[in-house]
This record gives sequence, C-alpha cells and structure tokens, in this order.
Amino acid sequence: MKTKIFCDIADYKTIKFFNNKSLVDGFTTNPSLMRLAGAKNYKDYSLKILKICKKKPISFEVFADNPKDMLKQAYEINSWGKNVYVKIPVINSKGTFTGPVIKELSDKGIKLNITAVYTFEQTKKIYKNLNKKTKSIISIFAGRMADKGKDPVPIFKKSILLTKKNKNIEILWASTREAYNFTQVRQLNCNIITMPPKVINQISAFGKSFKTMTLETVRGFLKDSKKSKFKL
Repeated sequence: MKTKIFCDIADYKTIKFFNNKSLVDGFTTNPSLMRLAGAKNYKDYSLKILKICKKKPISFEVFADNPKDMLKQAYEINSWGKNVYVKIPVINSKGTFTGPVIKELSDKGIKLNITAVYTFEQTKKIYKNLNKKTKSIISIFAGRMADKGKDPVPIFKKSILLTKKNKNIEILWASTREAYNFTQVRQLNCNIITMPPKVINQISAFGKSFKTMTLETVRGFLKDSKKSKFKL
C-alpha cells in the first residue's frame, strides 16, 4: 500500500510550489498555520488557495467551539470545493467529545478530517460515529506524543487494524518531526503522513549511503572551520 504524503502548511506560495510536485498528494492546514501564513480573512484566504489547489485533497479546520457553530462553519467550508476535507477537533476546549457533530456531517456525506487525536479510545469513538460510506481521515498526533516521551506506534497499530477493512476511513500520522517518521509510517502501512516542507525535502535524500553521509559531514565541518579561520 502506498503511503500518501500531505504537506502541512497554509502558506500560499508553498502550496503553489508543492501542488505541482508528484511527491505531494495533498495538504493539511489548521488555524495556527493560517495565522502564521498571514491570513486576515479565513474564507478569502482559503478560496485563494483553492484557486491553485483544485484537485488534491486539502483540509480546512473549523474554529468554532460549540456544536451549533461547528456545524455552521463545517457546512460553509464544505461548500468551497469538492477536494475539501473539513477538519473537526475530536473534543472542544471544554473537553466535550464532538461525536454528534462528526456523525451529522459524516451522514451527510461531508468528507472529514478528525484532528487532535492522541488515544486509541478516541479513535474508536470517532470510528463509531463516522459513516463508513463517507471518506474520512483520523489524524493522530504522533510527533506531539513523542515530544512528551510517549510512543505513538502502539496507538497507530491498533487504529490501523480497526479501520483497515474500510477503504474510506484513513489514518494519518500528524505532527511529523523528522524524515525517519516516513519510514515508520510505511512499516505500519499507515494511509497518510502529513509533514512540513522541510521534512518533505529531506525525503529526497533517502537512500544515500552512510559512506557518502560521513564524507559530506566531515567536508562540512572542514569548510566551516576554514570560514571561521580557526587556529590552534
């Protein structure tokens, strides 16, 4: 099974660049990335992106914090394009599970990306509320788990096993920190990995021999020492 690579970015120029690269299969955004990209008007900026990203899947997240407004925003975001996935957080800021929102939207055939997932128990609850005929993504935050000393692999193994019989429900490795995560994801047969541009660029160096890497490293140290004019 091919693991799809999504670029985790909201910057217009970066999306325009990677949209033309066959290595990248889609894009993920979130309110933090949109703010970082300088978006002032959420809808206008999203529509600007969709003018260049017309076919590859792209996720835009709701930023409402209650079910009623989440639904309102989700229907609006869904209307922007056929390649749009609506991102819904697994809980709101009060810790309330967004299951009813997920169920209503999924039953309406709206493609969802359920985000901020950290446990297999959350995956099970999400899966139960998803319409199995509707395309959906469950985004598990592997990198943020690892940052706190937690091993994300067991959660992925269980989640992939739960959903593997349904081709419409995909598991996504989120908050990628290093290029090696791509190797881990392929070993797990995970459907998607989303990563920042820097890590995507590092993948192009895959397959380089240790001999070459040693030589490049030593040459790099030597070059910098000469630039610094170090003497002993």
